[in-house]
Amino acid sequence: MARPADEKLPITVAIIALNAASQIGPCLASAAFADEVLVVDSGSADGTVELARRHGARVETREWLGFGRQKQLAVSIARHDWVLCLDVDERVSERLERSIRAAVAGGRYHAWRMARRNRFLGRWLGHGEGYPDWTVRLFHRAHASWSNDEVHEAVLTTAQVGRLDGDLLHDSAEDVAAYLVKQNRYTSLHARALYDQGVRAGYWRLILSPLARFVKFYFLRLGFLDGGPGFAHIVIGCNNTFQKYLKLIELEKTGPGPEARGTQ
Repeated sequence: MARPADEKLPITVAIIALNAASQIGPCLASAAFADEVLVVDSGSADGTVELARRHGARVETREWLGFGRQKQLAVSIARHDWVLCLDVDERVSERLERSIRAAVAGGRYHAWRMARRNRFLGRWLGHGEGYPDWTVRLFHRAHASWSNDEVHEAVLTTAQVGRLDGDLLHDSAEDVAAYLVKQNRYTSLHARALYDQGVRAGYWRLILSPLARFVKFYFLRLGFLDGGPGFAHIVIGCNNTFQKYLKLIELEKTGPGPEARGTQ
């Protein structure tokens, strides 16, 4: 039986943060149903810590380890075994909250995925890469954990994964310039990770991989129904694929430089 809507749910909402004062407020407000909201901060200087504490969150300061390791650290120090992991620019919709309550009370699965809805250029995307962006975020930590990846981290589990109703709303406050800077950083980290894993790429991938991605998301996943914002969102994703493999080819030819940890 689902718990009453005003009763705290015995889970931890875990959030990693760095200089997120402009974004984290709605995220914290949407997590108020949880018994514990944990913010693992890696050295904010913009009031993030104070804002989180005003929302009643427990704040722990830890050195930045990379996305996967930082999220797993947050999971490991949570007070509850059930953990919901959120990014600072995400928030839980009311329907998703009800679904989370029912899932934790029901005990059917030890891990749950949810549909993430992305907002881009002022529009909530409903197709393509923007929706439904299925992601595992709610799990019992005895049965799942985050990967160690610097970027594009994922929850690893051998348990059967259920699906929750309701959307996880991703509404970044970044402008396009900041978004592109972040994507450039992510493609560099991803290329380095592929290189370290022994993956190699030929020039043919610079053409075929972005093209296949565009066909998949713009046509097969109906991204064209999201108009201009949907088109732009998919083209940026295709450019990320191009950059990732171009940077991988560069690493093959020049070798890696000093390893640099990613930042948020």
